[in-house]
Amino acid sequence: MTEPISPSVGWGVLHLFCKPTASVDREAVVAAVKATQAADHQVICADMLGHKADVCVLALGPDLRELRRLQTALQHAGLDVVDSYVSITEVSEYAKGVPDAMKQTRLYPQLPPADKPAFCFYPMSKRREGYANWFTEAYERREALMHEHGRSGRTFAGRVLQLVTGSTGLDDFEWGVTLFGVHIDDLKEVVYTMRFDEASAVYAEFGTFYVGMITPVEELLG
Repeated sequence: MTEPISPSVGWGVLHLFCKPTASVDREAVVAAVKATQAADHQVICADMLGHKADVCVLALGPDLRELRRLQTALQHAGLDVVDSYVSITEVSEYAKGVPDAMKQTRLYPQLPPADKPAFCFYPMSKRREGYANWFTEAYERREALMHEHGRSGRTFAGRVLQLVTGSTGLDDFEWGVTLFGVHIDDLKEVVYTMRFDEASAVYAEFGTFYVGMITPVEELLG
């Protein structure tokens, strides 16, 4: 057996955005997801809105090889991966003082959250421009700005669950942000509100947004 490849802390996270081909096998898609779940990895599926993708399969767990097996199985089942994102769960350097229970929740989340079927994913980075270079700011200033940003996010407790995963050196942006909301307008409001924080308004750059609805895999291609 090939040895597992795992982060030293936390889990690997793989977002696959797919479109079905003419030869898609719905039963094989279901079997691929169930096999990964049986291997102690979480798999969350979403029906996507718009032209960019029809399906999102979000998988996370300790073994990157298991995530790759899922990707291969879905491709063999007739799903064309039109976009993807690779990241790992992490505890932010600005959250070192949070209780251990909160750290564990960020490193080993249990998804999807109950009663939050609205789904959104987008990647983001911090700017490195002359007037706004996040990485030349002193740590204390960056920490203060991120604490302000966090306070804005906490006002949406109960309405939105946010999963921020690290991707510096792993993908094109520095973080992946996955949102689960009670209503789709909850997702719109939280992103709009937090963009007024200086950490976002001055320093943030965003990639492509994907929006959809959490859907059981058995219903995914119906």
